[in-house]
Amino acid sequence: MINIHKKTLQDLEFATVLEQLSEYCVTSLGNQKASEIEPFQDKETLLNALLLTNEYLSSFYNDNRIPNHGFDAITKELQLLRIENTYLETHSLKKIISISLTANEIVKFLNKFEEYYPNLNRFSKRVEVTTVLIEKIDSVVDRFGDVKDNASTLLQEIRQTINKLKGKINSSFSSALNQYHNLDYLDDIRESVVENKRVLAVKAMYRRKVKGAIMGGSKTGSIVYIEPETTLQYSRELNNLQYEEGEEVVRILKEVTNFLREFLPLITQYQKFLIDIDVISAKAKYARSMDGILPEISENRELFLRDAYHPLLYLSNKEKKEKTFPQTITLNNDKRIIVISGPNAGGKSITLKTVGLLQLMLQSGMLIPVHERSKVTLFDRILTDIGDNQSIENQLSTYSYRLKQMNYFLKKVNKNTLFLIDEFGTGSDPELGGALAETFLEEFYARNAFGIITTHYANLKMLANEKPEMINANMMFDERTLEPLYKLALGQAGSSFTFEVAQKNGIPYSLINRSKKKIERSKVRFDATIAKLQKERARLEKTGESLKKNEQKKQSEADKLEEINTKIQKKLESYQELYDSNQRLIYLGQKVNDISEKFFKDNKKRELMAELFRIVQIENSKRKKVSAKQAKAEKVKEVQIKKEAEQKVEVIRKKKKEAKKKAIPIEKPKPILKIGDRVRMHDGRAIGTIDALEKGKAIVNYGMFTTNVNIDLLELVEAVK
Repeated sequence: MINIHKKTLQDLEFATVLEQLSEYCVTSLGNQKASEIEPFQDKETLLNALLLTNEYLSSFYNDNRIPNHGFDAITKELQLLRIENTYLETHSLKKIISISLTANEIVKFLNKFEEYYPNLNRFSKRVEVTTVLIEKIDSVVDRFGDVKDNASTLLQEIRQTINKLKGKINSSFSSALNQYHNLDYLDDIRESVVENKRVLAVKAMYRRKVKGAIMGGSKTGSIVYIEPETTLQYSRELNNLQYEEGEEVVRILKEVTNFLREFLPLITQYQKFLIDIDVISAKAKYARSMDGILPEISENRELFLRDAYHPLLYLSNKEKKEKTFPQTITLNNDKRIIVISGPNAGGKSITLKTVGLLQLMLQSGMLIPVHERSKVTLFDRILTDIGDNQSIENQLSTYSYRLKQMNYFLKKVNKNTLFLIDEFGTGSDPELGGALAETFLEEFYARNAFGIITTHYANLKMLANEKPEMINANMMFDERTLEPLYKLALGQAGSSFTFEVAQKNGIPYSLINRSKKKIERSKVRFDATIAKLQKERARLEKTGESLKKNEQKKQSEADKLEEINTKIQKKLESYQELYDSNQRLIYLGQKVNDISEKFFKDNKKRELMAELFRIVQIENSKRKKVSAKQAKAEKVKEVQIKKEAEQKVEVIRKKKKEAKKKAIPIEKPKPILKIGDRVRMHDGRAIGTIDALEKGKAIVNYGMFTTNVNIDLLELVEAVK
């Protein structure tokens, strides 16, 4: 059974997560339930909750969006239904109709798209789909929230009588109005409304002359409001009928309410179902806001969080448009406990909280912002000791409080426990506190627990180095700028960079040097060695990454060259086949040419036919018998190769033509034309003789006719001798 202490929820700021989550709920009851979420105690229920949230998240990315689940709370209505002789008002009945329609719609939808939402459909199967409630209420209440006239025969008769009576009241009032207006007893406004009744506005001096009931007067006293006597009689009758109407309406509402009481469990179920859907929807929306997913749930004791983000930090930075650094953390049977060290403000505590909060969220049925290849396991307990918990009320110091926490840890820690301790062993004398912290850590290790601690103590770093199932880790630090890189590196302890950070923050070097002399030389050397190793590790990592990139680049280039070589080889083989085929055809053509030449000389048909038959036989002996399908395939291949070769030849031809065009033509000197020269037009074929020359013109004799032509249009064919 899973049991997580409230102290853990408090340390990891789980309440803030719930606050953000509840904002995505669309109903007040859903909001309330979301803010009260706690980690599940049952593994099966937890896994089902995760699947439901994951399926709802998938609805945001397909065309089958789950219908709206919003509703008005009916908590008060359910309370009234549990009390005998009470009845629901029409607006309450409308709310029950609305919640019934919404629940039925969602259940029908999930049943229709069971293939997309199998778990949600299974979850909705507990809700009965029925229209009985809707039909019953609709038969009594109209869409405006009033009881229908035909809700009962008596109500219909009463309302018909009321309508007739209202007609008589209006008629009698209009008659009295005209009568007293003609007598000039009425003020200029003629009439008014008092207590929802039409009254005559009578001048005060004539009030005794108007028969009826005085209903009031104006502030000045000049007007008296009187209900006419004839109207008054009808009004009394109307009041009686309206009372009867009210009684009948109550009777009808009681009847409907009594009918609904039989379905009280179903109506309660409707609301509970929609509240659950609202919370599931909120979880899915919250997951979408941080790119949350459902990682693989491992049955083995294995935790692999790849590119894990702290949810609160991620959303905060996302809003500010700042970068959040993800962490990759592995815990398994070979590496059960991680000891994180490194400088302050380097991200140790955030890394610790990231693991804890993600685990809490997951065990509360929420999706988490990690890489899709991440793997998680479920813990029965998550124990935390984070921050300075000095208690003034209990008069406990920080260290006393921490010892109290360690005592609690010792009672609860086992193989199904995840413990998270920030700044392990602080609050007391460094040597004594460190020794006690080392003992506690050895005990947690012996009990096969999983855990992560942050520390500056060298003895804890050394212990992690000695134990096979414990590993050191450090938050990486830029040795040049002395700025944190917010990246977790497993396998090596980190230096606190105490003196380096002090120097960066402006502390005089002389004071730093004095401080170094005050502590044990071995400790300084140890810390310096760690710092040196850390720098070397960072350098090697950069080199390794560079080599890896180069190797990948070379491999990619080699693959490309291999591919190109294979293609060229295939092309060469195809072209060789084409060349051999053409050479054979050239040889046959030469043979046929020799035979035809011989036949031309001796004209011997028999020898010609014999020779041709012999050539055909020789060629056929070389051919292999193939099926029609194979022959067709070879023909297609041959055509394709020819086409390819022709295309390439065509490209070469085009290049040659373009090169020819680009070549600058050498202009030949124009010859001087004389009488008797043979010439022709630039764009013509006919050749003529020049008979005469005058002013840039030439008379050319073409034999059958002569023509006068511009000299520039002529070109010399043969000069006269």
